[in-house]
Amino acid sequence: MGLGNPGIQYTDTRHNLGFKAVDLFCHELNLHLSDHRFQALSTTTMYHGKTVVVACPQTFMNRSGLAVRYLMEHYGPELSNVLVIHDDIDIEAGRIKIVRAGGAGGHRGVESIISLLGTNRFNRIKIGIGRPLAGEPIEEFVLSPPDREQKKTIEEVLGIVENAIETFIVDGLEVTMSRYSSVIITEKEVENSCKG
Repeated sequence: MGLGNPGIQYTDTRHNLGFKAVDLFCHELNLHLSDHRFQALSTTTMYHGKTVVVACPQTFMNRSGLAVRYLMEHYGPELSNVLVIHDDIDIEAGRIKIVRAGGAGGHRGVESIISLLGTNRFNRIKIGIGRPLAGEPIEEFVLSPPDREQKKTIEEVLGIVENAIETFIVDGLEVTMSRYSSVIITEKEVENSCKG
């Protein structure tokens, strides 16, 4: 489940990194989110012998829990197999954090999911976007595109997130956490990778 806001005006914003990670995963597997039920765009596929539901809620961020609950009720997955991907202002750009359970940290989409599922014990990939500088309101910051310095870093991180999604499906949470939670992409590394 990738979190974000529907609508072209939100496509490249920091708050839509969950959508972007799912888009990369779908592109890699040649999938299309063509099912419009459950207040989400979704599809199902077989991946390494496992049935996988891929979805992006279309409820706007602060009502993401509605779509997640509808999808959960229809498909009935174990909570340990649910993975939610979203941006996080408390993690610097260039890092990801993979967790099971925990609070919402002020993220409205995660708050909505916790509220409507009645539990916080689902898995998450948090994509760092850092905090705004110079007193910029948080809402304005998350609903804006990354600046030029951040953009390449975040693009590199999204590729790692896509790999982490695949690892989660095949090998589970513990392997995914050990393999990807310590990865840090710096702007210098991105520059070097672009050169060669």
